[in-house]
Amino acid sequence: MEIHNKISIKEKIGYALGDGAANIAWRGVATFLMIFYTDVFGLSPITVGVLFLVARFSDGISDVLMGIIGDRTNSKYGKFRPWILWTAVPLAVILSLLFTSPELGENGKIVYAYITYIIFTLIYTANNIPYGALMAVMTGNDKERTSIGSFRMAGAFAGGMLVQGALLFLVAYFGNVNPSIAINTIDETSFKVEVEASKDVEHVNIKTNNGVATFMWNDTVHYQDDKESTNGKSFAMKKGGIYSFIVTGEKELSVDDISIVDQKQGYSKSMYIMSAFLALLMLLTFLSTKERVLPPKNQKTNLKKDFKDLITNKPWIILLVIGLLFNVYNSIKQGVVIYYFTHYLNDQLLSASYLVGLMVASIAGALITASLSKKIGKRNLFIYALLFSGAVNTLLVFCNPDDISAIFTIGIVSEFASAMFPTLFFVMLGDTADFSEWKNGRRATGLIYSAGSFATKFGGGIAGAIIGLILGLYGYNGQDASSIKQAIPGLVMLMSWIPAIVTVVAAGIMFLYPLTSEKMGEITTDLNQRRSIE
Repeated sequence: MEIHNKISIKEKIGYALGDGAANIAWRGVATFLMIFYTDVFGLSPITVGVLFLVARFSDGISDVLMGIIGDRTNSKYGKFRPWILWTAVPLAVILSLLFTSPELGENGKIVYAYITYIIFTLIYTANNIPYGALMAVMTGNDKERTSIGSFRMAGAFAGGMLVQGALLFLVAYFGNVNPSIAINTIDETSFKVEVEASKDVEHVNIKTNNGVATFMWNDTVHYQDDKESTNGKSFAMKKGGIYSFIVTGEKELSVDDISIVDQKQGYSKSMYIMSAFLALLMLLTFLSTKERVLPPKNQKTNLKKDFKDLITNKPWIILLVIGLLFNVYNSIKQGVVIYYFTHYLNDQLLSASYLVGLMVASIAGALITASLSKKIGKRNLFIYALLFSGAVNTLLVFCNPDDISAIFTIGIVSEFASAMFPTLFFVMLGDTADFSEWKNGRRATGLIYSAGSFATKFGGGIAGAIIGLILGLYGYNGQDASSIKQAIPGLVMLMSWIPAIVTVVAAGIMFLYPLTSEKMGEITTDLNQRRSIE
């Protein structure tokens, strides 16, 4: 058994591609699905928040079942690798369907959203639990596993960068609408712009390509509901309708300077492309990895014993709670970014640059985690990162819409530290699997890693419910400009101090985690001796 061998860089990169693929799905959903549901699909924020929460109640059962199934899978490819192969295409297909907008009534849309979202979470479970467990059986060396974990998170953040950095630009490209546009000059920097629709479009957004100019409605009907001058306007177009704006802030405005985007079509086509990348990267992970660590030879299938070992595994229980909390923190931040940039900074495309900046910081944070954890220990590093990231993120409450540099700086510094959370979490789950084998003489890696998927999904569900509840309390309606304005204080709270509260609680709980560096050294040495005898 090749438990002592180091894993090649090629295999580590191959493994990392899998989380790049998973994060095309997960970060795409966490960042864009809620605003897609409210502003494009037309659901209320409370309806979406309830959907996110309800859909996660089944996750505890499905995650545990998938862990059990993974542990009992026996194929020529191993226990966990085949699931990456089997779920690659289904996950890509269901992701595409999430961002597809069929013509349904209000109740039909809600039913469609529930069905597709729940199926997405189930397929994601069938993919992600075996993927996470695979890291624990690629090597029996806990330090080498930490290195694999750093590669994994770098891949995850690269996948997140791809979807978060490119999606809005792809939406603008594929959703481009070409109506008739007439421009009349009022003065040097003011223009009257009239748009005549050539077809019905349920939800379009108009702005200048560089996002600098401001738009104000110039017709009585729309002006009554939206008297603000903003960097763009969102509205429904009817064939033959004429929509008039006063545009200010630019010189020599031309028709080519104006962008009008059908967000429904743009989101759908863009996500189809992302889904194709997802499937390809998953297949590369399957082809480039290998399972090496097997359960003890004398271990017999005993589900009752597996569950008893699990619920008495104190380090695992603590990590389950920590994973849930940090995913609430990260998911609130991700879920509100597009709202914040669209409605507070009035520049949606700027959010793409912001998200790319966060991903670059995340990759740096993930890559430095292994070396830092060797110096101060995984538990201590987790605590410091939680407190630092939350404290820095709170500073966003003091930023005004024109404080762009400060917003970027605060977000990037906070994200650098929060990137260490998942990196450490999945590595430490492997440590708890080793602890269980060391203590009980049995190993149920898939069941152990079910905590990772459960924490990720249920934490995201709680975060979605919090976002939906707060926006709902402020009367947010994504297709009503006046309601959006009154919800701005809620957006600022969600972007700053509300998620930061969670990090303080999580740091306090992490003090209870018992697997210190010294303890893991003892466990790893003892297990390697047992395995060499076998």
